[in-house]
Amino acid sequence: MADGRPTKGGAGAGGSRAVVYVALAGNVLVAASKFVAAGVTGSSALLTEAVHSSADTTNQILLIVGGRRSRAPADGTHAFGYGMEIYFWTSMVAVLVLLAGGAVSLVDGWLHLRSPRPIDSPLVSLGVLVLSAVFEGTSFLFGLRAYRRMTARHEAPDEDVGVWAFIKRSKDPNLYESLLEDGAALIGLALAAAGVLLSAYAGAPWADGAASIAIGAMLVADAYVIMAATRSLTAGETVAPAFHAALERALAERHAVLGTSRIDTLHLGPEAVLVALSISPPESLSLPDLRREMADVRRDLVRVDERVRFLQFRFDD
Repeated sequence: MADGRPTKGGAGAGGSRAVVYVALAGNVLVAASKFVAAGVTGSSALLTEAVHSSADTTNQILLIVGGRRSRAPADGTHAFGYGMEIYFWTSMVAVLVLLAGGAVSLVDGWLHLRSPRPIDSPLVSLGVLVLSAVFEGTSFLFGLRAYRRMTARHEAPDEDVGVWAFIKRSKDPNLYESLLEDGAALIGLALAAAGVLLSAYAGAPWADGAASIAIGAMLVADAYVIMAATRSLTAGETVAPAFHAALERALAERHAVLGTSRIDTLHLGPEAVLVALSISPPESLSLPDLRREMADVRRDLVRVDERVRFLQFRFDD
């Protein structure tokens, strides 16, 4: 017996989408300022950072497109909706944007290493990098607050979930991709600043190209992390351990009569979860009572987490 009526979406969805829009606004401003400064100063590291910010801008656009498409209603070909489509678009972010940005940075840095030249107006470069750090830092802090709100709402109260563990557990690319992107952007800015300072004031013109190569390598690593996380989600992930434990407690405390032997879960996107219960109710339980019990289970599991949008029952042999 199955019941697939959807309930209200996840409470954290709006917050994670806001993170994407904030990051997009910051990246547009940062990319424009970096391109102008790179043209004035001739800095390879600054040009690499401009490409990086352009790639980040494209990232956010793809996530917005993917997010909108993933919220399309269920139809005859997608009975559980299109929630998992966001994972496809996140894969495109990693493959087509981050890797491409990394490759451009590596090539540009290598060319400048072979033919280094001094940086004109290094103070302009440093000023733009500082301004960019303010924009990127603001976006990163916004995403960090969203991460803390989400862990407070969905994780066990006594469990300390660090940022890295959250990125590996998170089912919402809007949030984990933005955190990775903004974190990489701040590291890239520090590398670019080091390259400009060493090239302009320490008599090491090669440092500018070396910084570009370091930024490119970081982008490739960033792309790998995003692809690894999204590959697992695309293959179909269960809910987080704390979520699963909460489902078990709700069933054990209020619905022991159903004799639930197994709980299987599947994320159908950041805002939708399918729960499949294997049950063996006693023969003495009448059909009307069984139906009422199943309806109560749906209500109680949605109270545990409103991302539970689909519930299926399987009878043990």
